[in-house]
Amino acid sequence: MRILIINKFLHFVGGSETYIFKLGDYLKSQGHEVQYFGMEHEGRCVGNAVNAYTSNMDFHGGSKLSKLTYPLKTIYSTEARKKIRLVLDDFKPDVCHINNFNYQLTPSIILEIRKWRNEGNKCRIIFTAHDYQLICPNHMCNNPNTGENCEKCLGGHFINCIKGKCIHGSTAKSAIGAMEATFWKLNGAYKYIDAMICCSEFLKTKMDSKPLFAKKTVAMHNFVDRMEWKETEKKDYVIYFGRFSKEKGIDTLLKVCKELPDVQFVFAGTGPLENEINGIFNIRNAGFQRGEALETLIREARFSIYPSEWYENCPFSVMESQMYGTPVLGADIGGIPELIQVGKTGELFESGNAAELKEKILKLWNDKALTEWYSKNCRDIQFDDIEAYTKKLMLIYKGKKTAGTVANNR
Repeated sequence: MRILIINKFLHFVGGSETYIFKLGDYLKSQGHEVQYFGMEHEGRCVGNAVNAYTSNMDFHGGSKLSKLTYPLKTIYSTEARKKIRLVLDDFKPDVCHINNFNYQLTPSIILEIRKWRNEGNKCRIIFTAHDYQLICPNHMCNNPNTGENCEKCLGGHFINCIKGKCIHGSTAKSAIGAMEATFWKLNGAYKYIDAMICCSEFLKTKMDSKPLFAKKTVAMHNFVDRMEWKETEKKDYVIYFGRFSKEKGIDTLLKVCKELPDVQFVFAGTGPLENEINGIFNIRNAGFQRGEALETLIREARFSIYPSEWYENCPFSVMESQMYGTPVLGADIGGIPELIQVGKTGELFESGNAAELKEKILKLWNDKALTEWYSKNCRDIQFDDIEAYTKKLMLIYKGKKTAGTVANNR
């Protein structure tokens, strides 16, 4: 099978790039042909045979002239249509697997794929939703100015993005985002997508708020690498690893940490709230960690905390912690509850509720037998690895998995 993976970034930026690179490599190892389409960039590490990519769009830099043209280019890209057509004519994919595309590539690529199909070419269009980009102009269903989760735009009421200044706190940028969303809602390009993969059941429910999408969505948690099980001696600390930011619930967690001087915390990561973390005596800031160093910190922790306050979908940190044998105390929000077997591999607390978070931390901290039992139960966790995930994905590629099917990874 020939598979064209489409993503605006073809260099490592975050989770969606990790997803497409690992998926592409595995598909190739199984004998499939894989090429990529997206933006040109000095760090680009994958590509296509005809070297056709859109121009790099740097919203934070670039010339004044380029910035003046960005508002139009973020809504519709003639360049993207022309460049992807070169790849389609040369590669002749059986599947176009679209990931993050809004603003830099724009949904205009879908129109070109559809046009190419109408000329007698067989090609399924599959979309993996890594966030809320098709139903929320700022992609998060969260107002960054107030920190509140927001569903006002669901159903296509995108004027609320402007009212809330939801994109970078800017009326102008929010207006462009609302215009982009409204244009493609009226244009109807998304009806040509054959299936939409949602990385959590929670995300699927939000996508299903649009009747057109409800006919196409399939919930399927992301894959994780196989982890070797190791019997590890636990140490007396609780770990948080991830971004130090408000939407991750760090403000609430820090408040609780100050009230629990006898509990030792380790924070591993970086972010805008780093200075606040450094001022608390019972928190050791391990900084940004990766590889074996991060693995050791996770494995040796009594339990981990994931206190997010926005609509997380399928956070890898929650899965990774349990795969390493460390139970999770997670916020009951978004897709997080789908990943924790409450009373077996971890527990939940009401997102943003500092009193309940404090109560649950004390419960787990003061009951080593319980956390040890949770840890042993983690051995039975069966999140999909890439092999199992791809078997399900191939059914979607071939049109054999229908919308509404939920692939449960546990």
